Amino acid sequence: MSDLIDQVADVVERTSAVVVGKRAQTRLLLIALLAEGHALIDDVPGTAKTLLVRTVSRILGLHFSRVQCTPDLLPADVTGSVVFDEAASEFVFRPGPLFANLVLADEINRASPRTQAAFLEAMQERQVTADGVSHPLPQPFMVLATQNPVELKGTFPLPEAQLDRFLVRLTMGYPSEEEEVAILERYRGGDPLTSVTAVDDGFDMTRVRALIDDVHVSPDVQRYLVGLVRATREAEDVELGASPRAAVHLMRACQAAALLAGRDYVVPDDVRDLAVPVLAHRLVLRRDALLDERSVAEVVSRLLRDTAVPAEESPRR
Repeated sequence: MSDLIDQVADVVERTSAVVVGKRAQTRLLLIALLAEGHALIDDVPGTAKTLLVRTVSRILGLHFSRVQCTPDLLPADVTGSVVFDEAASEFVFRPGPLFANLVLADEINRASPRTQAAFLEAMQERQVTADGVSHPLPQPFMVLATQNPVELKGTFPLPEAQLDRFLVRLTMGYPSEEEEVAILERYRGGDPLTSVTAVDDGFDMTRVRALIDDVHVSPDVQRYLVGLVRATREAEDVELGASPRAAVHLMRACQAAALLAGRDYVVPDDVRDLAVPVLAHRLVLRRDALLDERSVAEVVSRLLRDTAVPAEESPRR
């Protein structure tokens, strides 16, 4: 396990050489990838959303593709389509940009609901169906969608069913003054992304995911996690709480986080650390809560304070 931790630390260090000051976001992205989930990156333009994804994909040696979402984007532009091959005198399937390991759906809320729905089967079933035939997607497979929360004219908000498919939601945030000076220095000699190389010997995702499956989650931690998820459904200012899928996603994220921390067991702190990025984007607040300017992150944080924490987990014997 120690070699894996060293390799993940190397990924974070190499990413930090390009994307300044975003170690926490890099860690969340890696947790989502290792837990076989998807990530929603929600922030204003120019905050390195695309750069972070491109950098991590290059370091991990994964196939990357980018979809620029626009209102006229069609589902077939994303999934691929069946076309007639004159040379072979037959219809063949030509894969779309979804057939990659890391797929960046840039400004996904600018795509029409019909095109947004084209991502659903891929995100849940890891396959694309065209003309009645299912085509498996490459493994690993992860969708990273970005949204601009400020410029909403001409956009189509993601429905709750699609938001529930994203394991985590993260924001980039503006850099500090020192970090912004460091960004200028790194770009003074050109694009730092051009010098990024893949980790030695690649990244064995199959082995990593097998290790995650073996991370222990005690009954007490499971009940703590479920109690937190159920509390979101009973909160007075929440209209739609977290789903059972959210509980599964939170557990898998905690298993991945424990592995990255060098443990083969989940502790309550893992649940507390990941509750907001895993749960907040799935909640729908009541109208009076919205008028009161209460955010979903604040609601989850309050529920964390109100939910009884089990005794600290100890290593398995």
